[in-house]
Amino acid sequence: MIRPLTRSPRPSPWALGLAVALGVGAALPAVAAPLDEPLKPLPPVPPLDAATVELGRQLFNEKRLSVNDSLSCASCHQLATGGGDDKPFSLGFDGKPVKLNTPTVFNASLNFKQFWDGRVDTLEAQIEQVVISPVEMGSDWKTVVDNLTAMPQYQAAFSQVYPDGVTAANVQNALATYERTLLTPNSRFDQYLLGNTEILTIEEKYGYQRFKEYGCIACHQGMNIGGNMFQKFGVMDDYFKGRPPAGTDLGRYLVTHDEEDRNVFKVPSLRNVAVTAPYFHNASAKTLEEAVDVMFTFQLGRVPSAEDKDQIIKFLKTLTGQWAGKPL
Repeated sequence: MIRPLTRSPRPSPWALGLAVALGVGAALPAVAAPLDEPLKPLPPVPPLDAATVELGRQLFNEKRLSVNDSLSCASCHQLATGGGDDKPFSLGFDGKPVKLNTPTVFNASLNFKQFWDGRVDTLEAQIEQVVISPVEMGSDWKTVVDNLTAMPQYQAAFSQVYPDGVTAANVQNALATYERTLLTPNSRFDQYLLGNTEILTIEEKYGYQRFKEYGCIACHQGMNIGGNMFQKFGVMDDYFKGRPPAGTDLGRYLVTHDEEDRNVFKVPSLRNVAVTAPYFHNASAKTLEEAVDVMFTFQLGRVPSAEDKDQIIKFLKTLTGQWAGKPL
């Protein structure tokens, strides 16, 4: 037997108010879908062994990695200020400036090569070279291992993670493991890519469109917005003409001795670019505005309108992410 339809009693105003306050019966807001864009948001930090990460963090701040106990990784890669330092050239163990501008350590694990000239493939190899560099830490791996082994706290920490204790390879692995956690997610642009399209202003959105239309995205691409290819510095004009000659300007040529690699460098990531001045391998651009001018002149061969340039710079400032839950 079919029961007749009956009208439900009208809820009281008090009951309606309670339902609204608790969200009962209210439609849940739709979760926005990620945007289909050529640039991608940063991935989450990969699952890594916590003890290895902590050991790597301690080593990152350990000055005994340098020959005279004067420098740690953190001396030049300052996490509170963009992952580099504010100097054109960092100071080595002897107090003298090195020959290349220090790249940020943030998101370095996403780069396809390490160093400006891309001479090594892995973070471990990069760490190995920095420690023995005669202008950076100036040490050797036997001395580093001996110094760390002499410290009971490191003996215990290494034994917890590595069966063979303190070795050069294990120091490099622990440091690289920690560096793989140094991602800076949750930039406003990442939130935009994930579907929060209201988080950018109209000028920032226009800046992103101009970034694509002018061709910046041809080199600054992927989830790291760079760091995944080599490019000649001075595609459309000779950037080095009239500048004092410097061996470091040869770039990847110093690695391959191939004439095609003269003045070729790894394309840097643009993530956090607003907080990593000065710019380029030779620190020749002191401001973001100046760096954008150089890119238009020598890489793109184009002259943007003042409005387009301003909007692109506004977009670049949305690429600043977070570290330890705080904006850089």
